Amino acid sequence: MQTFSELLDRLVFTSGRNAKLRLLGQYFRETPDPARGYALGALTASLDFREAKPGQIRELVTQRVDPVLFEWSYDYVGDLAETVSLIWPAAHGANRAPALDEVVAELSRARRAEVPELMARWLDALEPTGRWALLKLITGGLRVGVSERLTKTALAEAFGADVQAIEEVWHGLTAPYDDLFAWLEGHGERPAIDARLAFRPLMLANPLENDDLARIDVGQYRAEWKWDGIRIQLVAGQGTARIFSRTGEDISATFPEIADAMTFDAVLDGELLVMRHVQVAPFNDLQQRLNRKKVTKKLLTDYPAHVRLYDILFDGTEDLRGLAFDDRRARLNAFAEREGPHRMDVSQLLPFDGLKDLRAMRESARENGIEGLMLKRADSAYVAGRPKGPWFKWKRDPLLIDAVLMYAQRGHGKRSSFYSDYTFGTWRPAPAGQGWELVPVGKAYFGFTDQELRQLDKWVREHTVERYGPVRAVAPRLVLEIAFDAVHSSPRHKSGVAMRFPRVHRIRWDKPAAEADKLATLDALREDTPEREP
Repeated sequence: MQTFSELLDRLVFTSGRNAKLRLLGQYFRETPDPARGYALGALTASLDFREAKPGQIRELVTQRVDPVLFEWSYDYVGDLAETVSLIWPAAHGANRAPALDEVVAELSRARRAEVPELMARWLDALEPTGRWALLKLITGGLRVGVSERLTKTALAEAFGADVQAIEEVWHGLTAPYDDLFAWLEGHGERPAIDARLAFRPLMLANPLENDDLARIDVGQYRAEWKWDGIRIQLVAGQGTARIFSRTGEDISATFPEIADAMTFDAVLDGELLVMRHVQVAPFNDLQQRLNRKKVTKKLLTDYPAHVRLYDILFDGTEDLRGLAFDDRRARLNAFAEREGPHRMDVSQLLPFDGLKDLRAMRESARENGIEGLMLKRADSAYVAGRPKGPWFKWKRDPLLIDAVLMYAQRGHGKRSSFYSDYTFGTWRPAPAGQGWELVPVGKAYFGFTDQELRQLDKWVREHTVERYGPVRAVAPRLVLEIAFDAVHSSPRHKSGVAMRFPRVHRIRWDKPAAEADKLATLDALREDTPEREP
């Protein structure tokens, strides 16, 4: 555990991407099997200790520490693992610090009732940094500023491999990844996996900036709508069907009606949507289906899933990724006509004559409930990652409202000492005509600089009127200008609306709270009506 905990500790305090890549690469080269494989699994969220729960950690620590003292400490620190690692009073005895592979092996076979005893023994044997790493490993929330993609990039750079080749075998492998490391080090064959299980890294678009508009020849591009769903990849053949999210997570079980419709042999790129009567439903409807472990008949009926196809990567065993976009689109249209896949259609290309037409279509996107435009160069091959130039996304301009800060909560990781998560509200008439009251309409935790974060944290501390554990209610005096992409009806929220992608646009130190927007302003911006909710 010591080497692993040192890695996590250094990653937390290393901000540069290249520096993180060097740390990871050194660890993977110098650490023996199987520890490096389990570390790789932890960094990519591939380990799952089902019998170990955060609630067990809280219960365990309150058996050794005064519960009130623990709650005060947790409120101040803001992170469970960090709080426990610092406050834990180790019992004296013949304690031996565990190895990483030992921890993984014992947790993997332990019953739930056995987990607290294991954790207590290990916490007694480790120093604070090791305890912190252990608890991060158990809870699965490392929060060390390393994404799955960055970890795979570090692997590729450390061993002189192609990150796309690693991606293509990744989903056929499991921790501790012995075959993967043997291949990367040159003393083993490339892992043989079932191609039907493989996820191919998606091609992504860059935001279209003004400099890009001045530089590119739009006549060399094709345009289509940017639909507001989630990007997915469909992999099917020989009786198997898998649906991957853009990050490679297998979400097939969440959308069984789509998996059942995948009776073809192909790899397709598309957008997962909810559709009713050939109309795309708001993103809020799709959210009702996401991350569901159990899919009921009511969910299937009320929120019917649909895939709008963008691209074809494989037709049978034929790899089409090297073809030009125009040629792949012709193959996709031919595939759709030949197969007629249920619950799927092809995203249509939009005719246009120059930049003026494109601007007009982008301006019309909001009234049609569409995010914006996609521009794809006609001769572009399908390249994994986000190459600059072939594909652009030109989203519609965000909406803006002035809202009043109501609550603040501590963040996580580097922000655990700051109140960085902000709940804000707008005004609506109070009952019985008693003036106006604030009602929460959203929550944001980014959009501000580090300096502004310190200013907001100071303001929250100085204007707190009530505390609810880690949450502080503040005097309704500070106005935040909130940017957001859309707003939809939501019976689950007290305000009756749900905002899409809210973020702090600027802090209105100058504006009186009484002049903030009213809930009716948000109501008027809705892209649906309450009657459309099923």
